[in-house]
Amino acid sequence: MHASRGPLTPASPQLRSEVSIVTGLAEATLGDRYGIDWQAMRDDYRHIRRHIARVVPGCESYEVNVSKPGGFVMPHPPRDSRTFPTKSGRAEFTVSAIEALQVPPRHLILQSIRSHDQFNTTIYGFSDRYRGVEGGRRVVFVNPGDIEELGFHDGDIVDLVTHWEGDDHLRRARDFRIVAYQTPRGSAAAYYPEINPSGPAGFDGGGEQYPDVEIGDH
Repeated sequence: MHASRGPLTPASPQLRSEVSIVTGLAEATLGDRYGIDWQAMRDDYRHIRRHIARVVPGCESYEVNVSKPGGFVMPHPPRDSRTFPTKSGRAEFTVSAIEALQVPPRHLILQSIRSHDQFNTTIYGFSDRYRGVEGGRRVVFVNPGDIEELGFHDGDIVDLVTHWEGDDHLRRARDFRIVAYQTPRGSAAAYYPEINPSGPAGFDGGGEQYPDVEIGDH
């Protein structure tokens, strides 16, 4: 954990931080029902860190430690002392059955991903050096074999239409550039939050898998 500060000038005076948005929603829905000073959290993040220090183990001196060069390391019992907070006192593994998705012909399974310079929904730039994408984020990564089979070409602009089981409403994300990439055959990937419009209500992207997606002409 370490402190950071954004070096860029906000793109607009109307641009709001995530903290500002969340505390604004809390004020509008909860008001002062629980005696929480939402305005203080929005105005000074130290107020948030003081709350964290009271409830999160390992953050008791958060305000002091986060300001040190390099910050501080959160406690991690399995790493630090090989201890596990389980009934057996040992590491426990859970095995879950894998659900095989039935994908119709000429459809692909779509996964949402983050770019190199993205932290959750915060986007710091438009250069994904991991995947060689420059100057934009409305791209869909597709295996070259699938691109050819579907009748498209690397660089074509397409719409992505998702099909959800039990939901007859088709959701469309528009104007994505096809990027030939070595994804597994039958699958594709795109950045979120750009891909979110093609998800169901309440979907927030972030490493989720769409049942299947149809790539259509722009």
